[in-house]
Amino acid sequence: MSAAASPAAASLRGKSSEIKTLLLRGLASSGQLKQVHASLLRHGLDQDPSLLNPVLRRAFDFPDAAGYPGLLFRQARRPGVYLWNTMIHGLVSSDRFGEALDFYRSMRRDGLLPDYFTLPFVLKACARLSEFELGRRMHALVVKMGVGLDAYVQTGLLCFYTRCGCVEDAYKVFDDIPDKNVVSWTAMITGFIEYERFGEAVAIFTRMLEMGLRPDCLTLVKAVSACSRLGDARCGEWIHRYVTNIGMEKNVFVATSLLDMYVKCGNMEKARYLFDTMPEKDVVPWSIMVQGYASHGLPREALSIFFQMQRENLMPDCYVMVGLLNACAQLGAQEFGCWASNLIDRNEFLDNPILGTALIDMYAKCGSVARAWGFFREMRERDRVVWNAAITGLAMNGHVKPAFGLFGQVEKLGVRPDGNTFMGLLCACTHAGLVNEGRQYFNSMVNVFSLPPTIEHYGCMVDLLGRAGHLEEAHNLIKDMPMEPNTIVWGALLGGCRLHRDTKLAEHVLKKLIELEPWNSGNYVLLSNIYSSSRRWDDAADIRSRMNNQGIQKVPGYSWIEVGGIVHEFLVGDESHPMSKEIYAKLEELAKELKAGGYVPTTEFVLFDIEEEEKEHNLSWHSEKLAVAFGLISTGPNVVIRVVKNLRVCGDCHQALKLISKITQREIIVRDNNRFHCFIDGSCSCRDYW
Repeated sequence: MSAAASPAAASLRGKSSEIKTLLLRGLASSGQLKQVHASLLRHGLDQDPSLLNPVLRRAFDFPDAAGYPGLLFRQARRPGVYLWNTMIHGLVSSDRFGEALDFYRSMRRDGLLPDYFTLPFVLKACARLSEFELGRRMHALVVKMGVGLDAYVQTGLLCFYTRCGCVEDAYKVFDDIPDKNVVSWTAMITGFIEYERFGEAVAIFTRMLEMGLRPDCLTLVKAVSACSRLGDARCGEWIHRYVTNIGMEKNVFVATSLLDMYVKCGNMEKARYLFDTMPEKDVVPWSIMVQGYASHGLPREALSIFFQMQRENLMPDCYVMVGLLNACAQLGAQEFGCWASNLIDRNEFLDNPILGTALIDMYAKCGSVARAWGFFREMRERDRVVWNAAITGLAMNGHVKPAFGLFGQVEKLGVRPDGNTFMGLLCACTHAGLVNEGRQYFNSMVNVFSLPPTIEHYGCMVDLLGRAGHLEEAHNLIKDMPMEPNTIVWGALLGGCRLHRDTKLAEHVLKKLIELEPWNSGNYVLLSNIYSSSRRWDDAADIRSRMNNQGIQKVPGYSWIEVGGIVHEFLVGDESHPMSKEIYAKLEELAKELKAGGYVPTTEFVLFDIEEEEKEHNLSWHSEKLAVAFGLISTGPNVVIRVVKNLRVCGDCHQALKLISKITQREIIVRDNNRFHCFIDGSCSCRDYW
């Protein structure tokens, strides 16, 4: 009998060893897993914990066999804590948190106590499902079992409390950990970041370094992220120096987080240096740079980095495209934006609200309302941001009634408007001079939708009232604001003062503006404009002297026009363009036709007290006129001329472009830093209300 049993036992041991070897190598498919399970059953090894446990662990590797781990577990007649742990661990790792907690409760009903392997995974499931009461009971159990000093258990508690929003409780747990490891410190830093306590996150990171611990990649990324959210470039630079000292600057994740920090802090020079020195770059750093340049008003640089990306044969992702379309919108480069959008499948735009919004915004800001509207109609998923883009696009192009109609649809569909929705509506009211409608929308924000107006909404209302001549009401609105007015709000009132030549109020406003930003030349220039238009030449000259004495330079007027997919830039009085001779010849030709049509230069808009003839000469060199002249000689008769200007279009250019559109029978669209002007057959979409 014993002689017969010996070969059988040896055979079982051999089969057991064979299965263990196979499990160590790894299983290639769920089919192979089932074969191993069948072998266990055939040889009576299905109750051997040393075999069943690794098979159960491997069962979680195959999503196509999601129910198989439960089947394996239920076949165990007396599962020990080790097998329960494997099951709970597997479910948590598969994001099946509810099932994990159900198994934990079954384990407790079977009279088994968890150990320090069970607790962290159950706590993680509690955190993900916000099972606060169960998590608190787990904490009590940790204390009763005397495993509260275990680093993994304590870190599990720490993550549970931070995930549930109890940062103070998390900090108490953190303080009680006697031997804090890098994971514990990182968990605490992450907890502070999640609840926007970025200063405390940086302070914890500093403490960690003072304790002599070396952070890992994740810790550094989190610490840099906290600096980024704080907008604290100095702190970020300090971490950058530390990263360099410990030789982690080549780590792609750390380098990318530093790049993102510099971009968000507005230091594009350091960002570019870091970007150029990165040894390896996937699409993420390229995306950060394209979006960074576009968001900081450097659209030409955004296009340049995109072209460099193309030369590296990298395909743009969603975020690259958003930044690129933003840059195209700023430059009015519709042709290039349209070409670039074809690099990504059209269905991605139609199904992705972020991409769709960027494309709608680009078309709208290039003055192609029909294309923006058509694309909006095709969008398969429209969230609030998409609706806002459509409303704002219609509003900025002067299509006021359709913008109001779209807002009506938003209300009918039950989409709750936000502050950006009302910015679009107020923009429409400002564009058309609809003061009463503007007041109604502004008041309905609070009274109907319980949305407190932001400083941007107040700025828009001040702009609307000021342009309509309600300067006292606009000034009173500023006085009654619940927050301190910024330069945008005061600047809007100053624009109204200029339009209605209220020099007394303008001087008061200018003092406020100079207090807020004494380096901004625009404040001085606008007041000088007011004095010049009122023929107060001495006062205008005095303003000019103050600018010169303080070294304040006037921001030059730039205009951009896209022809053949290339963006051409013009500066006031510019002669650097290869076609300058042809451009100025065209301007001379237009000047003769304009005079024949009764055009008289509006010289009151020139800043300085100079001879009338010289004033007229200066006006004819404004950058938007140069761009329009270039467009006229470089494009066919049916092509819409689209120009973008960095400053506000002056009154003389506005009048001249109206007549040019009539003389040449061309549609001319100019977007300045304030609004759209669509010139067709001698009229403008803004109806001269600006």
